[in-house]
Amino acid sequence: MKQIRLLSITGFLEIMILYCSPALAQRTNYNGWKAGIASVVITPDRPIWMAGYGDRDRPAEGKIMDIRAKALALQDANGRQAVLVTADLVGIPKRLSDHVRDQLKAKYNLSKSQIAINTSHTHTGPVLSDALVSIYPVNAAQQKDIDQYTDQLGEKLVALVGEALRSMQPAQLYSGNGVTRFQVNRRNNVEATLSSQSDLSGPNDYAVPVIKVTDKNGKLIAVAFGYACHNTVLAGYKWSGDYAGFAQAELEKAYPGIAALFLQGCGADQNPLPRRTVQLAQQYGKELAAAVNRVLLEDMKPLSPHLATAYSEVALPLSTPPTKAELSKIAEASSGYKKRWAENLVARINSGQPLSTSYPYPVEVWKIGEQPVVILGGEVVVGYAVELKRILGEDIFVLGYSNDVMAYIPTATILKEGGYEGASSQMVYGLPSPWKANIEAVILQEVLQLAKQAGVPVQESKIN
Repeated sequence: MKQIRLLSITGFLEIMILYCSPALAQRTNYNGWKAGIASVVITPDRPIWMAGYGDRDRPAEGKIMDIRAKALALQDANGRQAVLVTADLVGIPKRLSDHVRDQLKAKYNLSKSQIAINTSHTHTGPVLSDALVSIYPVNAAQQKDIDQYTDQLGEKLVALVGEALRSMQPAQLYSGNGVTRFQVNRRNNVEATLSSQSDLSGPNDYAVPVIKVTDKNGKLIAVAFGYACHNTVLAGYKWSGDYAGFAQAELEKAYPGIAALFLQGCGADQNPLPRRTVQLAQQYGKELAAAVNRVLLEDMKPLSPHLATAYSEVALPLSTPPTKAELSKIAEASSGYKKRWAENLVARINSGQPLSTSYPYPVEVWKIGEQPVVILGGEVVVGYAVELKRILGEDIFVLGYSNDVMAYIPTATILKEGGYEGASSQMVYGLPSPWKANIEAVILQEVLQLAKQAGVPVQESKIN
């Protein structure tokens, strides 16, 4: 009898502590957004190979700045969560992305629709396992270092999300769009003659999407911002986040204690021009940060604490792959990545593996309050952002380079025109052949279906 009485008193005291503690009571009764942030350095601790340029002939040699991964965890008034992860990487391959998301499902019960991993596409970041397999003449010891780094990176990303989830606090969210204009359509303008051109040809998307996160008292704690442009100002052999790294550093310097997360848009055919000096990377970083800061200082759209997410993987069709005989001829007549691509495919055929005829392409749509966000895998060209904004509204955010970067994602027009983005880039990524002509229609249709699931208004009259 005495034992029962003791347990009852203990239970009563626990309840009193829960509801009388101001901090716990606030957490219990709060009926709005919660947000948490985390950041981790992902600069390799050894000189491994760098990703992005096929003419490199040796591993990294130092750094301009540390590269980082960051996480923004969100929870709405109904307890639904989503986590945005950004990283200074050229891309994330499927196997690593699937591993990280599987771990987050096991540890935190987050589905794929609740996780978005966006990469900045810096060309001064590390090579990862199973990514851009045909480009680099990597030896066995160097591959071992790459594999070890990739495994450690996966562990860091999972821990990063856990830290962001644990740090969640009452918050307020806002969205807006800025503008800056240092991107240049590289298919329709010649870099070498740029200084003599009086006008530039598009298409382009100069938008700077911004999500502002404040605490319950209005103090800025995080900003997620984007731009649709290659991070290719810098080359060389030193680690760097490129212009996006400088932009994040500029904002974090202006607002001490915040986390600034860069989101890469549909910039696969957009280059920062002119380029190739640290000073230009700093200039573009400051321009982008200034565009973000202007939006932060203006009236932004408050976002109600309701979160909806939708995700799928659609089979993107590939054209008919070359035969073993055709690949053998290419291997004999070629050098560099083209030779390695053909040899890798011949080896795959010899081992009894069929060449792929499609690829499981990730498509995701979030609705953060009133703000729609379309999240696409691969190196997506700007035409997708232009078309989706026409259908879903010009204020939507459209991200590329997310969840899996497996190839360039050209529009039907670019596929017809050919060139690097339309055809030969498939070799760099190790795919057996270019996409079929209908991939744009397949992707857009899937986006619209997910948009409807997430409650994003679709202007049916604008669908072709």
